[in-house]
Amino acid sequence: MAELQRLLAPAAAIELAAAEAACCAHPWSSGMYADSLAGQDQVYVYREEDGTVLGYAVLLLILDEAQLQNIFICQPQQRRGHGRRLLQQLMQLAASQGATRMLLEVRDSNHAARALYAGSGFVECGLRKHYYRTEHGPREHAVLMEAAL
Repeated sequence: MAELQRLLAPAAAIELAAAEAACCAHPWSSGMYADSLAGQDQVYVYREEDGTVLGYAVLLLILDEAQLQNIFICQPQQRRGHGRRLLQQLMQLAASQGATRMLLEVRDSNHAARALYAGSGFVECGLRKHYYRTEHGPREHAVLMEAAL
């Protein structure tokens, strides 16, 4: 069974950014990951027992709320249920640290992620208009979602 391992080394920012850039249309930069590693965020790698990296996640806990800052599954591992299992482990982890709900935001156009979140108990609770940058054209809305833990 795959496990979460917390990353603490600032040098991991380059690895994280490269892994996300290889599989996501709108990846975080190494600077964003460096800020997360240096700040209050909890940054995790999700690995198989044999060491195979499946994905990564960034979680922020403030009092009784958990904010899922970022989550992704590496390209060769996608569409195998790893995203759902990673999300469930993050929700359990946040609950074990005292969180009673988890919040996240997702691109309006990211229907696969929205379906994953809805299937894991998240409900839409708001909209941030023109929140995400796009390569061409207008900015994209962020859908806010929350789940009880």
